[in-house]
Amino acid sequence: PCLDPLISPLYASSFLASSRYNFLYSAHFAKIYSSGWSPSPQDRQPWMQIDLGKKYRIMAIATQGTFNSYDWVTKYTLLYGDRPDAWTPYVMKGGNMTLPGNWNYYQVKRNVFHYAFTAKHLRFLPMGWNTENGGKIGVRLEVYGCPYSYVMQLEGDDMVAYSFPGGRMRTLQDHYALNFKTLEKDGVMLYSEGLQGDSIMLELKTGRLYLHISLSSTVHNTNGMTTLRVGNLLDTQHWHYVTIRRYGREVNLTLDSQTETAILNGDFNYLDLDKQIYVGGVIEKDLPHLPGKFNFRGCMENVFINGINIIYKTKYQDPDVRLAPKKKKMHYTCRDLLWRPLTFAGPNNYLQVPGFFRKSRLAVKFKFRSWDYTGLLMFTRFADELGSLELGLSEGQVNVTLTQPGNKRLRFAAYRLNDGFWHTVDLAAKDNLLTITIDEDESSPLKITNPFMVRTGDRYFFGGCPKTNNTARCVTKLARFHGCMQQIFIDDEPVDIDVMLQRKWGRYTELLLGTCGITDCSPNPCEHEGRCIQSWNDFLCVCNNTGYKGEVCHNVYRESCEAYRLNGKYWSGNYTIDPDLSGPLKPFTVYSRAWTIIDHDRIDSTKVTGSSVDQPYIGDLKYVNASWDEVTALANTSLYCEQWIEFSCYKSRLYNTPAKPYTYWIGRDNVSYAYWGGSFPESGKCGCAINQTCTDSKFWCNCDADYRQYSDKGYLMYRDHLPVRRLVIGDTNRTGSEAHFSVGPLRCFGDSIWNTVAITKPTYMTFPTFKPGTSADITFHFRTYRTSGVFLENSDDHLRNFIRIELNTTEVIFIFMVGDGIRNVTLRTPKALNDNEWHYVEAELNVKMARLKVDFFPPAIHKFPGQTYITMQFTQPLLVAANHTLRPYLGCLRGLRMNGVPIDLEGKVDERNGIRRNCTGACLNASIPCRNGGQCIDGYASYSCDCNNTAFDGYYCQLIGAFFDVGAWLRYDIRKEPISDDAWWANFWIEPHWHNFTLGYNTTTDDIEFSFSTQQTPAVLLYISSFHKDYIAVLLKKDTLSLRYRLGLLTHKFQLTNRNLADGFPHFVNVTRHNYTVWTQVDYMEPWVERLTPGEIPRFDSPKSIFLGRVMVGDIDYDIQRHNSPGLVGCISGVRYNIFAPLKAYFRPNVTNPPVTTQGYVVESNCGAFPPVQGYVPWEDDPWFTGLFYYIHDDVTPPWMTIVTVSLMLLFLVLYGLYIYLYRYKGSYHTNEPKNLESPSSARPLTETLRKEKKHLPEIQEEVPSE
Repeated sequence: PCLDPLISPLYASSFLASSRYNFLYSAHFAKIYSSGWSPSPQDRQPWMQIDLGKKYRIMAIATQGTFNSYDWVTKYTLLYGDRPDAWTPYVMKGGNMTLPGNWNYYQVKRNVFHYAFTAKHLRFLPMGWNTENGGKIGVRLEVYGCPYSYVMQLEGDDMVAYSFPGGRMRTLQDHYALNFKTLEKDGVMLYSEGLQGDSIMLELKTGRLYLHISLSSTVHNTNGMTTLRVGNLLDTQHWHYVTIRRYGREVNLTLDSQTETAILNGDFNYLDLDKQIYVGGVIEKDLPHLPGKFNFRGCMENVFINGINIIYKTKYQDPDVRLAPKKKKMHYTCRDLLWRPLTFAGPNNYLQVPGFFRKSRLAVKFKFRSWDYTGLLMFTRFADELGSLELGLSEGQVNVTLTQPGNKRLRFAAYRLNDGFWHTVDLAAKDNLLTITIDEDESSPLKITNPFMVRTGDRYFFGGCPKTNNTARCVTKLARFHGCMQQIFIDDEPVDIDVMLQRKWGRYTELLLGTCGITDCSPNPCEHEGRCIQSWNDFLCVCNNTGYKGEVCHNVYRESCEAYRLNGKYWSGNYTIDPDLSGPLKPFTVYSRAWTIIDHDRIDSTKVTGSSVDQPYIGDLKYVNASWDEVTALANTSLYCEQWIEFSCYKSRLYNTPAKPYTYWIGRDNVSYAYWGGSFPESGKCGCAINQTCTDSKFWCNCDADYRQYSDKGYLMYRDHLPVRRLVIGDTNRTGSEAHFSVGPLRCFGDSIWNTVAITKPTYMTFPTFKPGTSADITFHFRTYRTSGVFLENSDDHLRNFIRIELNTTEVIFIFMVGDGIRNVTLRTPKALNDNEWHYVEAELNVKMARLKVDFFPPAIHKFPGQTYITMQFTQPLLVAANHTLRPYLGCLRGLRMNGVPIDLEGKVDERNGIRRNCTGACLNASIPCRNGGQCIDGYASYSCDCNNTAFDGYYCQLIGAFFDVGAWLRYDIRKEPISDDAWWANFWIEPHWHNFTLGYNTTTDDIEFSFSTQQTPAVLLYISSFHKDYIAVLLKKDTLSLRYRLGLLTHKFQLTNRNLADGFPHFVNVTRHNYTVWTQVDYMEPWVERLTPGEIPRFDSPKSIFLGRVMVGDIDYDIQRHNSPGLVGCISGVRYNIFAPLKAYFRPNVTNPPVTTQGYVVESNCGAFPPVQGYVPWEDDPWFTGLFYYIHDDVTPPWMTIVTVSLMLLFLVLYGLYIYLYRYKGSYHTNEPKNLESPSSARPLTETLRKEKKHLPEIQEEVPSE
């Protein structure tokens, strides 16, 4: 490989620098793993230059900071050339001339060039460096390559012709390669042709490179010429590298790093060339060049034709090579013209040069090239206060402004010159006459003949005026010029920049000397045929008429109507969709209702006559606003499609033929289908045959019976065959026969790309490596309760190039490292995103910016500086739902698309590894469901129960009950004062819905539920008092359970059941009232419906308190009083009245002083309602999942863990046996620990003290109340 280190073997004399910090930081210490070079802090434009001794092919560069310091370069520019005074900048993809550097002093940062170049001299320009902790510029470097050079100079009147062995070359594949540099915009570099019309030509035309190649044959009159074009501004005297590869009709043309691919026209695969191939032009006797073409003028290097080194054969006078007539030898060195361009490359750039003072004639001549519309080219102030002369660009035209005291300001404008090419400006002025010649066109110079005087000043400014020390009073309203200049002449004398600056005759700021470093829109960074407009350091994409938008014409519309619906647009209307998103197909407009509908031009009936099987009628369908490929893409991504088709016949048959059908339709992929609407593929039938409704049962279509007039119609519903592209009708040529056909619009529904998965275990899915090029867009939906996790990641082998999208509660973070360090775009939302609702994420990355959007929130945008280079060359598989360190995402994902391509998430479904189809988590098959109306909160790997809206608590909302001993009671105060009539009416009219409890209750609605268990009767289980006479009571007798309702003057009595519920088992009671209707249910019996007495207002007026156990109010009904003593002895749990849960407020208070009062023995108990269960431990709470330990799978327990576990168990048994032996005679102690639940029928609480089980424990004996 061509990767030899080229700097390490060099001597100290090969290094040169603009300055040095001190002797220990000299340039020759800049070798890798040496101490390093640092320039002087006063050096405004530091550089280091390396002479390699001879030309090498350069492949890569590596950099370090200076040894053991805070000095390193973060970005830099590399110049190369054949001479130390003429430089070419290395340009990365995207037009960026800045390479990424180091982030510390010791690590080696290697940049592999995306195109190799040849050079003898290198110049290193620091563009950014570390400034923290006193850091400064510091670098050590190495360059990798190999010797490589055969050079030939061509002057336009010479060429080389290589004769093919045998007089002919017939090839299936070709490989041509050459390097060139030139100052000319036009010239033929390669040319050959064959007798049958085959030809190949490589030429420069207007600064661009064209390849013309034809495999055609004049015998068959086939036009096989194909043209490829790459590059721009190639007349820069910089080396460019060209490769042509062809195999059959496939050809690739590569210029530097840009590659164009094409399929050649015609049907042939071989290139047949006769006699010879010309290099550098075509010169024969009486033919100095090809008609209308110029021969190449410049340097060529390493010209290879299918492995044959043409320059080598020419140099050693191979007999297969001949030169132009009258030419006897070629020059094998590249004789560069002695010119030194300047690049004006900064916001404050200018160049000041001296001139001859007080001369009566002014002459300025120079060349420039630029993309800018405006900018100052030259300014000078006349002597003797005679005014000034300004030459500038305005709207791309040359403007001359002459200002003198007492005279008008004279302006003159001509030419549009901001096209990026070199242009010559020659200005001459004397008294009363000023002439300007552009591009040496002397036939029509521009003249100003107004009266004025000329006395030259002593200073000329190019590119701008200085901001400080402006003693010459350079004043202009024009912006600074950005571009290149060369060959500057002042008063007919060339300006030698080196001598001028060395002797301090001039000044400059923000110039690059010896190189022209402007970039162009080649290759076009704008996608989807967007138009690129270039400036001096950036570009602008004009996306008009492309159907796209954004910085590089990459942003897209939604992929379907279903996608619009999922993003909140539910209304019908016209929508612009793009089924392949950022793919090559353009967006188009459809009508969306519940269906996506695309019309065409065959919806109305079309009459057909005179057609036969041999000469059929072909009816093409032209869809509205969409190409055939775009409509096909819509059908392909839809869940279901259908299209109506109808054939009305008058003696015209469809399929009644033993051979080819008379009539058929053509659908997707240009495939013919011989089945009609209403039937199914490969049936060869119409819908009437399927429904058994054909006119003649002997035929499968009505029209096949060949009667007078019938029709066959129905829907085509097989999506993979749609849409209909054309109809072929071939049986209307008999006497009196005709047909009418019509096709309905394409109607599609749903979206097949919305494949959805749920990730319920820490895992990840792998997909092929993402290869986005220079632009990437990623879209998906997610839904989760988890606070964090990585959605996806793709990287290279060393994580030096990666993209990642992750979640962090209220943030979605787009992190990437694609050329210039780690960057991120963070979008913060006002509410948490882990709310188990669907959220939409859209991330975009291109050379202009990174953009992140979530739902309808404003996007977060990180714009890159001009000439930013990004490289997204990933090598690892795409990881979804985790990254390389397994920071898993748990939740649901759907509709993941990368650059418009759907990712098949459902193809990775694996229940065993925790990847489920559709959005189903741990709540789907919960081992223990949430009880008592608790909401299951899906953690996907685990779940929890939300008990906030219930009267229960605990992991499964199964807890919170109370045991009431004799005489114990609990009171919960709903309100301290009655509600006023005004407040009641306001509450009623503003929110009359019967579920409204904004006042704490709704006077026309009651909702009561609780469980109880007891063996004692009678008892008042529940009593709700009011500030008036109203009340609600649930009474337990020995054989009945009854309900008392008092609303106003009447008391309503309802018997809920006549069973004996004082059996010690838990029972459930539910009472719901709305206006006059009362629903009651006990346990799991059928609900009963009761009616209150109509007439009075069904209003429970101002509820005051809830009593459990006993009723402690002064004035209660006699019936209640009879049941109120001795009170409830037993358990009651899950008590809820509307939104009030008194037991939960008492045992789980969320305020400092809950409105609860108790008396007697009231302790918490689960009342035997459910057996105690051990809650599931979520994986993130499990120590085996933390960073302290590696996760240990159940099926791979290490042997050492088994040994340790067994040893600990044995030790525990020994200690426990010793404890029992030593302390068995020491008595016992009183405990408040709850006892284990013995059976579900127990009416005692878990916290009841232990009963006497042995005679030697009399102090904890307790009497059981009798019935």
